[in-house]
Amino acid sequence: MSSGSSGSGSAGARRPRAKRGEGDRLREEILEAASGLLAKTGQEEAVSIRAVAEAVGVTPPSIYLHFADKDQLLLAVCEFQFRQFDEFVEAAVARATGPMEQLMLRGAAYVRFGVEHPEHYRILFMSRPSAVTAAMVDRAVAVSGYDHLVANVQACIDAGLVAEPDAELVAAGLWVMVHGVTSLAISVPGFPSMGIDPLMAHLAGVYVRGLGPQSPSR
Repeated sequence: MSSGSSGSGSAGARRPRAKRGEGDRLREEILEAASGLLAKTGQEEAVSIRAVAEAVGVTPPSIYLHFADKDQLLLAVCEFQFRQFDEFVEAAVARATGPMEQLMLRGAAYVRFGVEHPEHYRILFMSRPSAVTAAMVDRAVAVSGYDHLVANVQACIDAGLVAEPDAELVAAGLWVMVHGVTSLAISVPGFPSMGIDPLMAHLAGVYVRGLGPQSPSR
């Protein structure tokens, strides 16, 4: 029923109407296209509903069947990316020989992934306060593998490597540290001057020593 007059350029011909059961696949294609645009342009403003629709080969109303607005689409894109982030971090820590080494590798992988995906990280963890809701924070924390971090800290406590008994408190402190490094590396050109790996090794070493069992004061 639709005319083919607008199907020029990179958009090509419009794709046929999705068959029953193909809606999930279309949603995945929308997320992949939006994520690709975000990575290619490095600008949130470049990811418009129209641009995503053209990349997928559908009309803008088809996007709205899956996402209420652009903000919801971008949030879903970042969740999609950070599920991959969680897999990336877990793969990085898989080679560790113990929970403390695992914890240190986890922090380094977190920063590396954030720096390599700055726009996704910025939208998910550095949005304007007015644009963030409690539900969005809960979803961001869930997809970023925070529960895995807490479990890793608990394993360190159980092994006697961390003196603080509150795993949530320690995990929150560690997240503050890696988020600080990541957000500064994304926002401040040339930071850190000595490179991320040396800085992370220094911070992790200091933090780990502080968390460990303390000798009785003389």
